[in-house]
Amino acid sequence: MSNRAQLAAVILTKNEAAHIGDCIAALRGWVNPVIVWDSGSTDATCDRARAAGAAVVQRPFDTYAAQRQAALDTLTVEWVLFVDADERATPELAAEVRRRLAEDTAADGYWIPRRNWIAGRETRWGGFYPDYQLRLLRRAAARYARGVHEIASVAGETGYLQTPLLHYNYRDWAHFHAKQPGYARLEARLLAERGIRPRPHNFVLQPLREFRRRYFTLQGRRDGLHGLRLALWLAWYYGFMPYWYLLRGG
Repeated sequence: MSNRAQLAAVILTKNEAAHIGDCIAALRGWVNPVIVWDSGSTDATCDRARAAGAAVVQRPFDTYAAQRQAALDTLTVEWVLFVDADERATPELAAEVRRRLAEDTAADGYWIPRRNWIAGRETRWGGFYPDYQLRLLRRAAARYARGVHEIASVAGETGYLQTPLLHYNYRDWAHFHAKQPGYARLEARLLAERGIRPRPHNFVLQPLREFRRRYFTLQGRRDGLHGLRLALWLAWYYGFMPYWYLLRGG
C-alpha cells in the first residue's frame, strides 16, 4: 500500500474482553494504527487491547454514529476501517483492501459483506448475507448521521468488496436476548427524534411487517426453524418494542 493510502482500524467497544484480542490479532500486520474506541468498559477490554498492541481512546457513549464520527474527527489518516470486536478480518480481506486502496481509481468508501453466526449457526438468509456494511471510508469524505445501525454519508462514489468479514454476532440465544432491548431503545429514540408518536395500529402492523420482511421478502424461511425463530424475535424487538419504549417515554 502506498504512503498516500494510510489506513487505520477503529474498533468500538463496551465490555468486549472475550473478543478484543482475536479481533486485533486479525488486523495487526496490515493495518496501522489499530485503535480501540471504548465507551466505558468495566471488564478487561482496555488492558487486553493495549496488551495486543492497540491504542485505546475512551469516550462516553451517546450513539454508535456519534462514536464513529468522533473517531473520524480525531484521526488524520486517509482511510479508516471500522470493525466490531466480534468481527474477524481474514488474510483474503486484507489482500483485497490493500489492492483496492492502491488503485488510482479508489472510491471514497467500500461496502464489505459479512458472514453472520447467530447462536452458533451461520445464518445465510433473512438479511444476514451478504449483509453489506459501509465500513472502509476515506476519512475526509465520510460523515455519520444515524444512531442505531448507522450508515455513513460519503461525498463521492462507493464500491463493493468481494471478501467478507466474519461476524460472530451472538454466542447463544441468551446473549441475543440480552442485546436486543438496547437496540430497541435506540430505535425508539430515533423515532422520537423524527417526531413519530405511537398509534394503536403500530403495535400490530409493525411486527407483522418486520416478520414478513425477514421471513418472506428476505427468505429467512430458507434457514429452517432457525430462520423462523429469528424472524419472530426480530419482529418483536424491531417491530413492537421500539413503539412500546416510545409510548413509555424511553
